[in-house]
Amino acid sequence: MPLADKLVSSFLAFELDIDIQSPVHNIRTDAIKSFEKLGFPNKKLEAWKYTSLNKVLKEDYTLFSKKKNVLDFNKVKDFFLDNTESYKLVFVDGFFDSFLSQTSHDKADVCIMSAALSKNKYASVIKKHFNKSIEKSDSLSQLNTAFSKEGAYVHIPKNIVLEKPIEIIHFATGNESALMLQPRNLIVIDEGAQVEIIESHQSLTDNPIFTNSVTEIFVAKNAHLDYYKIQNDRLTSTLIDNTYISQQRDSNAKIHTFSFGGKLTRNNLNYYQKGSYINSTMKGITIIDDKQLVDHHTLVDHANPNCESHQDYKGIYSGSSTGVFNGKIVVNKIAQKTNAFQKNNNILLNDKSTINSKPQLEIFADDVKCSHGCTIGQLDQDAMFYLRARGIPKKEAEALLTYAFANNVLESVNIPSLKSKIKKIIANKLGVKLGFDL
Repeated sequence: MPLADKLVSSFLAFELDIDIQSPVHNIRTDAIKSFEKLGFPNKKLEAWKYTSLNKVLKEDYTLFSKKKNVLDFNKVKDFFLDNTESYKLVFVDGFFDSFLSQTSHDKADVCIMSAALSKNKYASVIKKHFNKSIEKSDSLSQLNTAFSKEGAYVHIPKNIVLEKPIEIIHFATGNESALMLQPRNLIVIDEGAQVEIIESHQSLTDNPIFTNSVTEIFVAKNAHLDYYKIQNDRLTSTLIDNTYISQQRDSNAKIHTFSFGGKLTRNNLNYYQKGSYINSTMKGITIIDDKQLVDHHTLVDHANPNCESHQDYKGIYSGSSTGVFNGKIVVNKIAQKTNAFQKNNNILLNDKSTINSKPQLEIFADDVKCSHGCTIGQLDQDAMFYLRARGIPKKEAEALLTYAFANNVLESVNIPSLKSKIKKIIANKLGVKLGFDL
C-alpha cells in the first residue's frame, strides 16, 4: 500500500486510540482531509523543484512504534550539552522519556504536548495558538497536524527570563525496521519573556527514519527568542522540519540552523511579522558530503512598518552532495521603513557537488532598504598557498579556510557549550583534529 494511503487509513484508528473528545479533534480531521487531497509534495511543485521524496516514500514505515525503549543516559550523554544546566524534553521513538528529561512548572511550563492537549489548565493557550500559523497548502504540515500527539510544549509567562536553556531531543532507536515520526512542538513566549532553546533529532540506528516535524512559535511584545537547530543525523535518516514563527511588536526572534548530517534534510522556516519594530534573524551553516541533500526554504512576511530581517546562510559542499537555498522576502504595501537583508554564500569543494540558490524579493512598499546576494565559488587558492607555504598540510589548510568562511555565523551563538559542541562537529565533519580556537 502506498504510504499516503496507509497514513489516511490509519488516521481513524489513531484518533480513536487517543481521544476522540480532544479539543483538537476537528482540527486533526480537517488536516487529514487536506493531506488526502494534496498528497506528498513532488518536483512538479516549484518549491520542491530540486528535492525529491520518491526514494524516501518507498520504505514501508511503521507509523507508531509498538513499545517504549529505555535508553541508558551514559550511551546518549554526548548528544546533550556539556557542563550546562538545562531543562530537557527527551522523546524516544515518539514516546516521552521521563527518566532522561527535566521538566518544569515553576516559573514556566516546560512539558509535553500530550499533557497540554489533554488538561484543562492548558486549554486557553491551546485554543489561542495551536495550528494558528500553519500553512494550509503545505501537505506535510497538514499530515503532522493530523497525527499531532507528542512533542514539546513550552509556555514562558510575562516578563520571565528563563535562566537555563531548554533542550528538545528526539531519539530513534531502531525498534522498527523503518519508522515514521511526527513530533509537534508549541512554543509560546509571553510579553517581555526570554528563552533559549536547542532542538535536535538523532537516530541511533541504521534503519530508515523519516521525521516530519512541525514547530509553532509565538513571540509576544518585547519578548526575545534564541532557537538553535542541530542537524547531524545518520545517512539513513530524513528530516522535514516546518517551523512557523509569529512575532508581535518590538520582539526579537533568532533561529540558527546547523545542518551536517542526514540523507535528506528540508528546512521550511516561516516568519510572520505582526507588529512594528520587530527583528527577525535567520542564520545557518551547512556542511555536507557524499550524496547528502540539505534544502533551506525561508519566508519573511513584512506586514508592518519599521521592521528588520537578517538572513545569513553559509554552505560548504563536497562529494556528490546537493544544497538548495530559496529565500523569500515579502514587503507589503504598508511596511514602509523595512530593512531586509539576505545573503547566501557557498563553497563547492569539488566539481561533483551542487548548489541551487534562489533569492527572492517581493516589494510593494517604496521606502525600504532591501538587499540580497548569492555567491558560489571555491576556496581561495592564494590563501591556500599562503597556509601551505607555512607548513600546514593541505587537509588542515582547507579546514581552516572552511571554518573561517563559516565563522561569522558561529560567532553569534550565545551559549558557550553549544558553540564548543558545534566546533567539534565541524572539525569531525572536515576530518581534522583542529580546535578552531581562533
